[in-house]
Amino acid sequence: MPKGHIITGLDIGSGTIKILVAKKNKEGIEAISQIEEKSLGIRRGVVVDLEGVSNIFKTAFSRLREETGQKIDGVYVNIGGSHLFSTPSHGIISVSRADQKISEEDVNRVLQAAQTFSLPSNKEIFDAFPKEFVVDGQGGIKEVLGLQGVRLEVEILALGGFAPYLKNLTQTILNSDLQILDMIPSPIAAARAVLTPRQKELGVAVLDIGAGTSNLAVFEEGDLIHLAILPIGSNNITNDIALGLKTDIDVAERIKIEYGNCLFKGPNKREKIEIGEDSNPPSTLPSASWRMGPSEPLIFFRKQLAEIIEARVSEIFREVNKELKKIGKEKLLPAGLVLTGGGAKLPGIVELAKKEFHLPARLGKPQGILELDDPSLATVCGLVLSGADLEEEASHPTFGKGIGSKIKRIFKIFIP
Repeated sequence: MPKGHIITGLDIGSGTIKILVAKKNKEGIEAISQIEEKSLGIRRGVVVDLEGVSNIFKTAFSRLREETGQKIDGVYVNIGGSHLFSTPSHGIISVSRADQKISEEDVNRVLQAAQTFSLPSNKEIFDAFPKEFVVDGQGGIKEVLGLQGVRLEVEILALGGFAPYLKNLTQTILNSDLQILDMIPSPIAAARAVLTPRQKELGVAVLDIGAGTSNLAVFEEGDLIHLAILPIGSNNITNDIALGLKTDIDVAERIKIEYGNCLFKGPNKREKIEIGEDSNPPSTLPSASWRMGPSEPLIFFRKQLAEIIEARVSEIFREVNKELKKIGKEKLLPAGLVLTGGGAKLPGIVELAKKEFHLPARLGKPQGILELDDPSLATVCGLVLSGADLEEEASHPTFGKGIGSKIKRIFKIFIP
């Protein structure tokens, strides 16, 4: 990637739209501008109002161009939504060359063969991640270019989604006068920002808890082995607080941020907190309470709040465990679970994760972009880092960079 080259990540989330503009310098990748806009017209990671979201993009990028003085027209964007799915598949071909050396054409053909399978109506495969190659029955091969053999096989993880939703996302961005440089599933982008190569080699899961969805990606031996998007996120926690405490959603969100905890600790006493809708609470109050003037205060107990939050977070974790069980990795990931996203900032969530998963767990903060370490920025940081990786590859083109190389991911969303 050329020194000083601008890279832009666009994270389209259910709660907020995040845009990060960064550039590479001698110290590393540096953020030069970052903004967030409220997600209007997006539901559980899916664009439902094309014109409205496109207008948000136009306004946001116009502001960024003015602030940075840069021409920003190409973006690396995430793909989200619970319509996404992953499925393993197998491909097999005969090696084409007379000398039986495996060529780039053979690798592309076997990858295409692995993705030739029937799908339900309106489902579309948009990406493929090879896990291993098999040459004449010998498996576990990560790079086959130049090897000799008669029969070439591949095991892949194919990623797909609901075609109309994928087209909506593409069209919304193009309508904003932006060029799509690449589209990356949200959990894979988050993983790029918070996981190390050693963790991916040992076996690790990253769980990105967003507002409308929770995104899971599982890695082993350096490769993606499973991806799932769960239709439940931190908004569900807020909704539960609103229902449990019989208050409106804005107050519930503030309660979650100010006082939320996944685990109740301390003496079991009747501690109460008084909250008013129109009040602006000071940063510290000995009684952890405030009133809204003439209106009635809301009174609840910290233990009650923790129980509401713990119940919903535990539900998310149970759904994640079901996904791990599907692939035989329940309690079997040596590098454990890495939690990221805005929902991962809840106090006590790491401790609860260790209890629920019986695995090591930690909070994942983005690495690789100077001065940005907020877990809620993992996806947008991962988009920028992935963009830097791809542009670095493009400037030094070599096919044999391992089976996860971008050049081998051949079925992309159609971008006009």
